[in-house]
Amino acid sequence: MLKIENLHAYYGKSHVLHGVSFDVGQGEIVALLGRNGSGRSTTAKAIMGLVDCEGTINWKGQSIQGKKPFEVAHLGLGYVPENRDIFPKLTVHQNLQLGQKGKVKDVRWSFNDMYAMFPRLKEREHTEAGVLSGGEQQMLTLCRTLMGDPDLIIIDEPTEGLAPKIVELVGEYLQKLKSRGVSVLLIEQKLTIAMAISDRALVMGHGSIVFHGTPESLRADPYTRKEWLEV
Repeated sequence: MLKIENLHAYYGKSHVLHGVSFDVGQGEIVALLGRNGSGRSTTAKAIMGLVDCEGTINWKGQSIQGKKPFEVAHLGLGYVPENRDIFPKLTVHQNLQLGQKGKVKDVRWSFNDMYAMFPRLKEREHTEAGVLSGGEQQMLTLCRTLMGDPDLIIIDEPTEGLAPKIVELVGEYLQKLKSRGVSVLLIEQKLTIAMAISDRALVMGHGSIVFHGTPESLRADPYTRKEWLEV
């Protein structure tokens, strides 16, 4: 579905990504791992048209490089940024409504699906999003993106700052996406959740892919973990 080849990205004169290449197949969870500053978030932003880049970004056989973020989103890619970007003065339900793209028929996800997946959001349905806890805001951001019915969702650090129980919920949530045919590019620092749910693992270092394999092969590679992942 998503195929990236020789991707270079820049912030002004700063060259951040150096020839990144990988793909994400249909219904697949791919973990993009690495330390802070390795280029993971920049990769997500490049895919979504949020930073200047060069190279090839193909989505379902169509080049999307150079398209505006809203155009990329309307082609079926969802993006959950690390900073969550909820609308604090709107209620939970209103935030979810903003995730819809106009067509509400024949979509995989409904309000009821979101509330069934995360009952806490149902309890807070009419509460302003700005007063939610960090975990609740993360749930809301994930669900708002799903309301746009993406075929692939890019999730940047979904478990950052969350309690272990909520981290488990997020992992279950991502596996539910896969069961409904949604592909996931999971940007994570926590190896535990990434290794537990992903089909393949990529490791980034200094703006390049330095490892590509299965979670099992990464577990069996102490050099890569020590050199590029462990603090």
